[in-house]
Amino acid sequence: MALALSLGRRGLGRTWPNPAVGCVIVKGGRVIGRGWTQPGGRPHAETEALAQAGPAALGSDVYVTLEPCAHHGKTPPCAQALIDAGVARVFVAVEDIDPRVAGQGCAMLRAADIEVHTGLLEREARAANAGFFTRLDTDRPFVTLKLASSFDGRIATGTGESQWITGPDARRAVHAMRARHDAVMVGGGTARKDDPSLTVLGLGVDWQPARVVVSRRLDLPLMSGLARTAKDVPVILCHGHDADGTLLQTWHDLGATLLPCAAKGGQLDPQDLLRQLASHGLTRVFCEGGSALAASLIEADLVDELVSFTAGLAIGAEGLPSVGALGLGHLAQAQRYVLKQNQTIGGDVLHIWQRASG
Repeated sequence: MALALSLGRRGLGRTWPNPAVGCVIVKGGRVIGRGWTQPGGRPHAETEALAQAGPAALGSDVYVTLEPCAHHGKTPPCAQALIDAGVARVFVAVEDIDPRVAGQGCAMLRAADIEVHTGLLEREARAANAGFFTRLDTDRPFVTLKLASSFDGRIATGTGESQWITGPDARRAVHAMRARHDAVMVGGGTARKDDPSLTVLGLGVDWQPARVVVSRRLDLPLMSGLARTAKDVPVILCHGHDADGTLLQTWHDLGATLLPCAAKGGQLDPQDLLRQLASHGLTRVFCEGGSALAASLIEADLVDELVSFTAGLAIGAEGLPSVGALGLGHLAQAQRYVLKQNQTIGGDVLHIWQRASG
């Protein structure tokens, strides 16, 4: 099952809106088939592994990280494919909560006299597909907020200079994180100031995450890199219902996807923003700021994971803080996170925090 989980992770960032599943088929103590969900969400992991195993799948054991699907969609049910292959036992890490499956895949297998076991490495499987479960549970994608700052919490000098606070090793690690998410998201201010590409560079990957820009008025430069490449790498613009119609048409013609979102307190409502992204199919979003967008997500308790790179320099009080105003009067009001990982990346320090439960 650990091998199946490692295979499934190969699909992270590439299979949305489907989960990234891994499957291993074993017979006589030997692996005879391996598969993982392919780009775009199909073929599914089970059919990939069965194709590799061929007729030898008869009487085999199957290890799959998510309950095999039981419904007819663009492909036949994987549970039926396992039945047709004549497998003997199926080990499932975690049951699917999609109402179209939700135990029905396992029920199909048992009805065909196939031995089914569930819960093997369940916690790891839930973590691997946290985006898929979060989207189904809460109608929003799993959100990772990335901050890169000086050790006094600044992301730019008072004059706006920000490149580069962290070193090349940290920046390379960020590109690897981008590649494991469905989309990279920034606020309109960051898009206007930095003209970021928001792409994965230097890793030799042959795919790119979608680029999301949050801008209520769509007052974004039409000669930016995002505008010029919108037909090559997806650009999703989250805007207010009051955005100028001419700008909407211009961005549509440039190739961008436009998602109208509700406003709240003069800016886009972060809850509705994420709801719209989930409706578009996104399961994992990697937010890279700026400070106002970061603050709105933290204030609304919508950050599932916080990735913080800290560099060995101080910028001072005149610098731009990594998180905007939260309006806290008491420490008890602050959102708490639990440290999950701590390591040195080049000359910088990486902390990965998760939302505290309860």
